[in-house]
Amino acid sequence: MNTPLSEIEELISRIAMGDRAAFRALYGRTSAKLFGVCLRVLNDRGQAEEALQEAYAKIWTRAGQYRVNGYSPMTWLITLARNTAVDKRRASGRARRYAPIDAAEQIADPGPGPAQQAEASDESRALHGCLSELPPERAEMVRRAYLDGFSYVELAEATGTKLNTVRTWLRRSLMQLRECLGR
Repeated sequence: MNTPLSEIEELISRIAMGDRAAFRALYGRTSAKLFGVCLRVLNDRGQAEEALQEAYAKIWTRAGQYRVNGYSPMTWLITLARNTAVDKRRASGRARRYAPIDAAEQIADPGPGPAQQAEASDESRALHGCLSELPPERAEMVRRAYLDGFSYVELAEATGTKLNTVRTWLRRSLMQLRECLGR
């Protein structure tokens, strides 16, 4: 039985071979979620749309590198989209404007089916459970860095912590999360 994640992996491998139909299918399966990531980082619909387009261009050109990094397919896609949005925000020089957490959910999208909702719910519960195992300030730092798009410098300034310490804490926190999610 193919899982949604194995189907996405298959699409990425076909994209690596230049399969345009697989690219369209991947876009259809993942664009709403990746747009939400971009929107959350940029808080500007037009900028988020541009970042999403850039992210898919990167997905097309980097699909062959997917297996090298060892991430799950959605983690890889989300990381590409998030990094693209963060780069776009930095390049624009705009001051950060905060959006409500639910801004990404304002997208007109039919939404995932019941199986995808159940899988996402299970993944979300597991992630939140693992985040609760981290010290609260570290869990908040992970949320700000990987969900809200804060840079390491912004986190260091916001917390009054040295930049290298922020990097170390985030790296260790991600290792703890990976270990926890692997259980």
